[in-house]
Amino acid sequence: MIKVAAPEAVAAAEAVSSALPEATIFRSKLPDIDIPSHLPLHEYCFARAAELPDAPCLIAAATGRTYTFAETHALCRKAAAALHRLGVGHGDRVMILLQNCVEFAVAFFGASFLGAVSTAANPFCTPQEIHKQFVASGAKVIVTQSAYVDKLRHESFRRISTSGGEDTLTVITVDDEATTPDGCLPFWGIVGSADEGSLPEVSISPDDAVALPYSSGTTGLPKGVVLTHGGLVSSVAQQVDGENPNLYMREGDVALCVLPLFHIFSLNSVLLCAVRAGAAVMLMPKFEMGAMLAGIERWRVTVAAVVPPLVLALAKNPVVEQHDLSSIRIVLSGAAPLGKELEDALRGRLPQAIFGQGYGMTEAGPVLSMCPAFAREPTPAKSGSCGTVVRNAELKVVDPDTGLSLGRNLPGEICIRGPQIMKGTTQRF
Repeated sequence: MIKVAAPEAVAAAEAVSSALPEATIFRSKLPDIDIPSHLPLHEYCFARAAELPDAPCLIAAATGRTYTFAETHALCRKAAAALHRLGVGHGDRVMILLQNCVEFAVAFFGASFLGAVSTAANPFCTPQEIHKQFVASGAKVIVTQSAYVDKLRHESFRRISTSGGEDTLTVITVDDEATTPDGCLPFWGIVGSADEGSLPEVSISPDDAVALPYSSGTTGLPKGVVLTHGGLVSSVAQQVDGENPNLYMREGDVALCVLPLFHIFSLNSVLLCAVRAGAAVMLMPKFEMGAMLAGIERWRVTVAAVVPPLVLALAKNPVVEQHDLSSIRIVLSGAAPLGKELEDALRGRLPQAIFGQGYGMTEAGPVLSMCPAFAREPTPAKSGSCGTVVRNAELKVVDPDTGLSLGRNLPGEICIRGPQIMKGTTQRF
């Protein structure tokens, strides 16, 4: 039955609506940009590979090996061909169970070339936790290190085998081929023998998923977040594209990648942004102060993505004084608020660097706001501020009790609207 409101009821509702304060919508101080969200993520990120074939792209800090853009792009295509030969296709899921390494990046982009979806898991999780994500994500293949294979031999998992049967589990290990565990496939063996020409032609829509990170959020158990090609392209573009990018990364920059790539902050704002900008990524498998400082000094790191505990270590540890960190020009802190006192303490050791913060959530791919002082034409930012809303997006703060939008510097719930938001959400203002 359809109900029609009486004229007096409509008039009353309009009177109430007109009496409400106008909503306060926050937008970036930088102008909107054209975002090529129609491109698949790998094509968008490697757009400069042809013009920078010999420039460094990935640096393996543990071995000292550097991979150029041409080498990295070719390896990603070969990885895609290898995964295709194992039966991975459009829409299939690949679990990446690795610490930071070149193989992580190659596997991630390789899956993207096929229209497949990467779900990255923390290799230090328990077998039960890994199995839960494996089952929930519907992963078909696991790429990992030999050290973690025993976790995959837990009774929860199917038997590891190269036979490819429905009752078996396909595991690819990135270690030396000679030490490949029984039943596993050697990553570099299958990638090295793969034929780029065997890659199938895949039609990828901007709405197709490319990443399935798991976020604990604020509502209990971890849950999968569906990030699309169009969404991640938008998120990266909101940071590093345009004549005056919000995060000014460029050819010749070297980004520190010590934060784990299985978290979206590092995957997006370090790896994807750097590759798109034509910068290099120095990959460190774990945080170890001496090794990190030596790597920063050796490869002249210019952009450091950090979290507050790492800022504390850099600000307080006396060993920092023994290394030349003068190459660092940007320090981007995220994941948790950074207090002014701690920021000032590190500023004393890195006086040449621009400091700032960003705010994000996995469901937003993840960046919602970023310090405008990182821009090519910087705008001063207050210490402790999480910056301004990224371009091509809108944000408002809502009073949870009244539902009304709030002005500046008032606490409330954040509502975000933009092309970077995860698939399956309703963007309402």
